[in-house]
Formats: sequence, structure tokens, C-alpha cells
Amino acid sequence: MGVCRPDAIPEAMARLEGFLDKDYHGQMGWMAERKHWRGDPTVLWPEAKSVIMLAEPYTPDHDPMDNIAAVERANISVYARNRDYHDLVKKRLKRVGRWLIEQAEGSEIKVFVDTAPVMEKPLAAAAGLGWQGKHTNLLSRELGNWFFLGAIFTTLELDPDTAENEHCGSCRACLDVCPTDAFPAPFQLDARRCISYLTIEHHGPVDEELRPLMGNRIYGCDDCLAICPWNKFASDAREMRYAARPDLVLPDLGEMAQLDDAGFRARFSGSPIKRIGRNRFVRNVLYAIGNSGSARLCEVAKDLTQDEDATVADAARWAVGRLQ
Repeated sequence: MGVCRPDAIPEAMARLEGFLDKDYHGQMGWMAERKHWRGDPTVLWPEAKSVIMLAEPYTPDHDPMDNIAAVERANISVYARNRDYHDLVKKRLKRVGRWLIEQAEGSEIKVFVDTAPVMEKPLAAAAGLGWQGKHTNLLSRELGNWFFLGAIFTTLELDPDTAENEHCGSCRACLDVCPTDAFPAPFQLDARRCISYLTIEHHGPVDEELRPLMGNRIYGCDDCLAICPWNKFASDAREMRYAARPDLVLPDLGEMAQLDDAGFRARFSGSPIKRIGRNRFVRNVLYAIGNSGSARLCEVAKDLTQDEDATVADAARWAVGRLQ
């Protein structure tokens, strides 16, 4: 954990506006709509005097880069292979928050985990938890970069910690490993080319230029995190509910493609994957099938070329054409 003031990131608004001006946010219109809160934490809750930033590791027990070679299997991002971290982290933040209120009567708190207009990474850097690497994710000399962030805003006056400096040096491993060249420059991300954005946030068909580059990644992408040398210091995850469910460790692409809406909801109950819905999920699976080179999976794709969802049908036709 670390503490900073709500006004500790004065450069955030200008950086956010630069990101938005270049349309790097793609279809994430909510980033522009709520930029006045996101870019300035003092506006989000003017009564707050301190921000407590907390990190919780979800470090994998394997090298996620190994998953890329399993071309007939669905490659799911490490963080999404079990329970939804939003729920787990928020419950822990509330528990800490209740304890804090008991210690300081009359104090108030608000807790945030990723879904509110809060720039957690700059705040965490200001609170001394780490620094934003060239891949824009937060890095730590003690935790590597496999960790979730949560924020507790409070009316309490707490002593701030010292901000962390950047320690990436000349390393550019994360930039070079990106399959889609989503980094226009160090410390900048064009979400429109990021596989995590494309598989989770992007609605409708993905640009055909990018589909072959997605490989077997059907939900998120771990490449820029996995390649980081600082992970040799990564802390082990202690929460068992972040450990991968066996059925979500490289499941068969053919099985995933055949999920209907009810089957999808049942399979991903309690998972962050559930929020993208069956159609977007199967679209992603079909792109992976198209990249698999598998005649067996070609037959699965053929069955979906007339799917009720136009985007799914388009993905199926693309996969069949690519495999044939």
C-alpha cells in the first residue's frame, strides 16, 4: 500500500487529453465523457484529503508466453481465468475501509476498483507503489507487474509516501513483443491496436489487418506483462480465487465456439469474461480458429457462417476462408 494526495498527479489531465485527441481510446467513449473526473481526482470527490492505493498480486505460476504456441486452444489472459477481480478486490477494500472508519471516528471513505473514472496507475505511482512502464502498466521492484490496484479515497489527512521513479532504462522488451505494434512510442498506447482492447472493449468486426496478429488470444493479452524483466522479483499470488480454473486453462477452441448464450453464461458465471457476452466472445474464438491452421476447426467455423449475429457470421466466414 501507499498514500498520496488527490492533487498528486497534476500532469494527468494533459496526458489524458493528448490520448483522447489522438483517438487512442477507440470506442471507449466513456473516457472522454468523464475526463473531468478521471483527469483530476480532486474533482471526483472534493472532500477527499488522501488516497490510499493498494496492490494485490495475481502472479501466474507459469510463463504465459508458452500459451501462444497452443494454436488450437483458447488463450485467456491470466487475470481472467477465475473469479472477477473487481468483486474480490472491492470486498477487501471495503473491509479495510470499515476498519479505517473504526479507527478514526467521523472519517469518510469511497472505494474504487477499475470501473470508476479514477486513474489508478498514476495515483499508485504517486503513492510509491511503482512506476508506469513503457507499456503504460504499473511496475514494481517488489511485485513485478502482475497485480491489481484498488483505491480508497478518504477525508482523513494521512502522511503521503514518496513517489516512485521510473526504472525501465533502455529496455524496450514490452514494446518489441507486442504482436500488433500497439505502442506508437514508449509510455504511449494506441488502444485501437491493443489485443486486450480488441477482444474486450471493441464492438463489431475487428479490422482484417489485425485479425491474423491476434493469434489464439481470445480474451486479453499478457505479452507485454509477461516479457518484463522485473517479473523476476514478482511476488506470489496468495488468493486462491485468482488461480486458474482447470476448465479455463487453454480450453479447446471448437468447444468454445459452440457455446450458445445460455452455455456461455453458465460457463463464465462469476468470471470477468461474462461481461463481453456470447457474441463478442465467439467472434474472438473464430478469429483464433482462423489463425489455427486446423481443418478440424474449419468445420466448426462453417457451422457459424449463418449465425444470427452478423459479426459472428462475418468472423466465421473469415475463418473458413483463411483455413481453406
